[in-house]
Amino acid sequence: MTAVQLCNALQCQWLANAQQTPAPKAHTIIMDSNKVVENIYLLVIVTLVSVLQNAFFAQKVERECKNHNTRTSAFERVSCANRNCMDAYPTFLAVMWCAGLCLSQAPAAFAGIIYLVVRQKYFVGYLGQTSQSTPGYLFGKRVITFLSLMCVIGIANYLLVRFYGSDYKEYVETITNAATALLLIP
Repeated sequence: MTAVQLCNALQCQWLANAQQTPAPKAHTIIMDSNKVVENIYLLVIVTLVSVLQNAFFAQKVERECKNHNTRTSAFERVSCANRNCMDAYPTFLAVMWCAGLCLSQAPAAFAGIIYLVVRQKYFVGYLGQTSQSTPGYLFGKRVITFLSLMCVIGIANYLLVRFYGSDYKEYVETITNAATALLLIP
């Protein structure tokens, strides 16, 4: 059998299967999309707030650039703070979404909001003296570490379910919800 004949045979088989399977109804598709949105809406809100924060940071850099010479120390501090925040931004989004999808969206979104507050503190602290930004930086690292642990635990739970049939998601979600409050401790 040639490759063309094999391809035609597979295509005919696929068409026969497609005709036997009824098309999903419109309300089923809408219900499925609502269920998806229900599981991610908090993450979407935090992501949109972070985009607004990035716009605020960019506006600060632009305003400082227009008001002063681009070689002033104020411009350098604003530019550096913005660059540092943007360097950590993809990591933050990745671990927040991974933690929210793999484990639980509420603690991941709460940690995301905490991270945005800390990032604001870091940015404002960097505009003063750079030593004022250190607490925000260290706290931000702690939030990223928490979100990373949530990702690892969520993936490990998925693998346990997949290969061993043991689901510990409820226990892990309870622990994660309780541990999220520990992020508030300085």
